[in-house]
This record gives sequence, C-alpha cells and structure tokens, in this order.
Amino acid sequence: MEFEDLREALDVFSLTGKASLQEIKARHRALVKRHHPDAGGSENDRIRQINAAYQILLAYCRDYRFSFSREEFLEQRPEERLRRQFAQDPIWGH
Repeated sequence: MEFEDLREALDVFSLTGKASLQEIKARHRALVKRHHPDAGGSENDRIRQINAAYQILLAYCRDYRFSFSREEFLEQRPEERLRRQFAQDPIWGH
C-alpha cells in the first residue's frame, strides 16, 4: 500500500484527520446503504470503489502499531490528562 492509495480511500470516505475504527466501519455501512442497488442506487462501480477503500483502511488499521504508553493514552483521552493534572487542586479536585 502506498500513501496515495490511503489518501484516495480517505477521500472516498470523506475522512480527514483522525478517525477511529468504529467511525470507519459506521461510515462504510452508511455509504454502502446509500449506494447499494437494492436501496435504489444503481452504482455498482461506486460500491466496488467503497469496498476497495474500506479494505485499504482496514489493512492500514490492522498494520498500525499502537503505543500503550502513558503519554499516548493521555493524548487520546484529554479528560483523563486534565483529571490527573487537577486532581490535587482544592477547587477542581476532590
């Protein structure tokens, strides 16, 4: 897979920035439902394009190496970072 393949897949799904696997799956379901021939859409090529883009995104997510470090966790969960930062504060903490 090359970066251009990934960019094209992101364009098909109208994704920019960060997206979770759940968001990708939900977007795939919505696109297939909208363009499926049984739902009134007659775009078989569009369905093939959507499914190909979905496979590229899944492959990228499957190959991604997740970091389970504290820093990565706090970056993904800013509310936890703030809770830890202000936990001892007499006004905001407990």
